[in-house]
Amino acid sequence: MSNFLLYLDASDVRPGKLNELKTAMEDLTRFVEATEPRIIAYNVYFSADGTRMNVLHIHPDAASLEFHMEILGPRLPPIAPFVTLRTIEIFGTVGNGLRQQLEVKTQLLGGSVIVLDHHAGFARVPTA
Repeated sequence: MSNFLLYLDASDVRPGKLNELKTAMEDLTRFVEATEPRIIAYNVYFSADGTRMNVLHIHPDAASLEFHMEILGPRLPPIAPFVTLRTIEIFGTVGNGLRQQLEVKTQLLGGSVIVLDHHAGFARVPTA
């Protein structure tokens, strides 16, 4: 069984805010890369028409995502005017504390949290 957690959120980009959002997400990505050595991947995607953004990250375990949510929290309010969050999907098992952290994010940005527990599969990711 894999302990990896995959995080995927989907947001609508508010009209006229795409360029500001792209700049903010570039800054956020640099921050995550510099301060979160355990995160395996952190990627931001935009639809061709610029109306939708998805953020995908991969964590080695729940503790990594908990840390991410703790340090990211204060950096979310400046991004709130640029997006309306639709969903946060978590692929993997999370505890109540992490679920509460995710709910706080949805209270700020909108949307809902969906957690899908791991059932079967494997990952071919080299260990550090």
